[in-house]
Amino acid sequence: MIAEARKALFVMVGFLAIVWGIQVANWADGYALSRDYGLLSGSPGRLPDVFTAPFLHWSWAHIESNSGPLFVFGFLAAYRGVSRFLALTLLVAATSGLAVWFFERGDLDTVGASGLIFGYFGYVTLRGLFDRHLVDTLVGLVMAASFAYLLTVAVPGTPGVSWLAHLGGLVGGVAGAWLLRDRRGGGVPRQRPARPSAPGGSGNPRADLHKELGDLGLL
Repeated sequence: MIAEARKALFVMVGFLAIVWGIQVANWADGYALSRDYGLLSGSPGRLPDVFTAPFLHWSWAHIESNSGPLFVFGFLAAYRGVSRFLALTLLVAATSGLAVWFFERGDLDTVGASGLIFGYFGYVTLRGLFDRHLVDTLVGLVMAASFAYLLTVAVPGTPGVSWLAHLGGLVGGVAGAWLLRDRRGGGVPRQRPARPSAPGGSGNPRADLHKELGDLGLL
């Protein structure tokens, strides 16, 4: 897991570098990229833009407000596996974009990574429950308690933001937590090598927690 966390860090640094690089080009061109590749609802020719709109922003303030949460939730979503993270990103981009494409007013050009942020948030919050990972469950509880206020901008009628993109992303993140769950957690228990140095034996009800904390280097 430590190796995957290292990969997740590199992925998110690269992800943000790409988003900021696009922002520089977008700003230099008078935000033409946002106008040309943003998401317009109901327009068949703009439907592929569900996958480009999350990388575009309308201002420096817009990208600055998204960058912190994008990095934090993106890292937490990616550290259990980069391949799952990439699949999750495609799923969330699709559900967030389709929510806007089907239901938003046609005169609005929607861009921004906030749909991805809500998707990662939903995924991180529930992943531990579906995967039956104790550490991830604790992480999800902490994130849910700390950032529950995010849900206030994912309800119908929220002014000043694309609440449809937020709600669609959240739905995609919850669906991703289920669809991308670790299916090896059920059925026949996996055989784990003995860890003489880890506290608690196989008869200890806290053995799974000790195993995960040991993987994190905390024991």
